[in-house]
Amino acid sequence: MTDNNCSTPENNSDAKNPAGRPPSGKLKVCSIFGTRPEAVKMGPVVLELLARPEIDHTLVVTGQHRSMLDQMLRLFSLDPDYDLDIMSARQTLTQVTTRIIEGMEKVFAGSKPDIVLVHGDTTTSFAGALAAYYARVEVGHVEAGLRTGDRYNPYPEEMNRHLIDTLCEVCLAPTATARAQLIKENFPPEKIYVTGNTVIDALLRVSDMPPPEGMFDDVPDDAEMILVEAHRRENWGRPMRDICLALKDIVEREPRVHIVFPVHLNPNVSEPAHEILGSVARVHLIGPQDYLPFVFLMKRAKFILTDSGGIQEEAPSLGTPVLVLRKCTERPEAVEAGTARLTGPDREKIVAESVRLLEDAQFYKQMATAANPYGDGKAAGRIADALLFHFGINSKPPAEFEL
Repeated sequence: MTDNNCSTPENNSDAKNPAGRPPSGKLKVCSIFGTRPEAVKMGPVVLELLARPEIDHTLVVTGQHRSMLDQMLRLFSLDPDYDLDIMSARQTLTQVTTRIIEGMEKVFAGSKPDIVLVHGDTTTSFAGALAAYYARVEVGHVEAGLRTGDRYNPYPEEMNRHLIDTLCEVCLAPTATARAQLIKENFPPEKIYVTGNTVIDALLRVSDMPPPEGMFDDVPDDAEMILVEAHRRENWGRPMRDICLALKDIVEREPRVHIVFPVHLNPNVSEPAHEILGSVARVHLIGPQDYLPFVFLMKRAKFILTDSGGIQEEAPSLGTPVLVLRKCTERPEAVEAGTARLTGPDREKIVAESVRLLEDAQFYKQMATAANPYGDGKAAGRIADALLFHFGINSKPPAEFEL
């Protein structure tokens, strides 16, 4: 038995070549993602890393969300070096985690990166970070430091992001609030870089593209359109029914309103949506949308009702207010800035706040014109600069994002 304080090959930090100029001269970065939200936010980062001559980049996708991931790869013209293709019907979190760790073990055996980049709070990101730790490869966490304070809300994302931050050597925090949270949890300040959120990079890149052919366009030009995106596990069951009943209440009260609801394929979402709203006039239940048409729907919307995290960040850049269908959010900056308000899945609150946005012009203007606290479209460049500084390839610290 070995004392925990002994210097052994397993415990000695020199054994894993801590941050410093890589022996090859080029920094070997491996990015891992597997879901559409990760692909949206990591797409600009991968493109930036590929453009840097000092970096040798490897892209691994897990296929946790197969079809939605593939359409994002096409949108950003990304060709993965490795595709673990783990997706299977009715996969459990345990199965997803196990398959990713086993797949990444084989990838690391061949690629031997200096650092692995993961994003956010998905099971792909957690399993990828854990696999990197097992291989003694440093981890960089894009979007580090987000917290709700409730380990089961959202589930499993809240614990995923805690665990990823614990494993990482480079915390790429999107905002000063996220950095403050990491420092509060005793992360060394020198490991934290404030970059802004990469979702703004992605949004600005695609919002200038022409509208895709065949996208949904059945709402009259003079109507006020509310966009809905709801799918999270914690809203399955009664909360999802209450959300749908609130939507029914809104259109029955406000005759000029049309609601567009791209319905998630999971039966926990689709069944209550079609049961409660399927025959309601001016409610459009459409299929899940690719990212580009969804951006155009966000731009068209009067406001958005969502339990998504990313939309809370994207919508302010488009001047679109957000009502958050969750009890708490790991993105308090939006609430503090006034671009978002929490309603939870509470039927009465959803209706009251929606009616206020529709009928109180001054209140609407305050939300629609509040400053976006999340980014300026330059986060990917800051991330690349932070990695090059961390490994001693660049001597100048990267400029940080400031609101």
